[in-house]
Amino acid sequence: MKAIGIALGAVGMALAVAIPAQAEPEPSPPPAPPAPASAIDKDGTYKVGVDILPGTYTSGGPADDSACYWKRVGADGKLLDNALTKKSASVRIEPTDASFTTTECSTWQLSACGTACPPPPPGPGPLEMLGQLGGLFGPGRATGPTP
Repeated sequence: MKAIGIALGAVGMALAVAIPAQAEPEPSPPPAPPAPASAIDKDGTYKVGVDILPGTYTSGGPADDSACYWKRVGADGKLLDNALTKKSASVRIEPTDASFTTTECSTWQLSACGTACPPPPPGPGPLEMLGQLGGLFGPGRATGPTP
């Protein structure tokens, strides 16, 4: 019996040596982050060069019956430009901008010319803004004595 046990033990050792050890599979690399987008279709703050591409974007104006608000912020956190409008809008987002925020605007689409587009026209000046605000409140009313 002892001889059979030794023989079986030798066969088991031979089988153990003959079966190669399997290496652990290499872990797959993490997926690449998504490429920056050329359209902005949701309210939010987007990092330039990470979430969105720099360039000139246009929007059809406010979504629904609201006012479209957007702003550009620099790397130092300072406000670079912003607007509140009820009309279509155009904005140039520079590669040096840190972020772009949009609220209540229809989809912003990157223009085909990207950063080579001429700058968009300036927004309304202070006097034009007052005129637009006056339109929101209706015609003025005299509060003093009637002549």
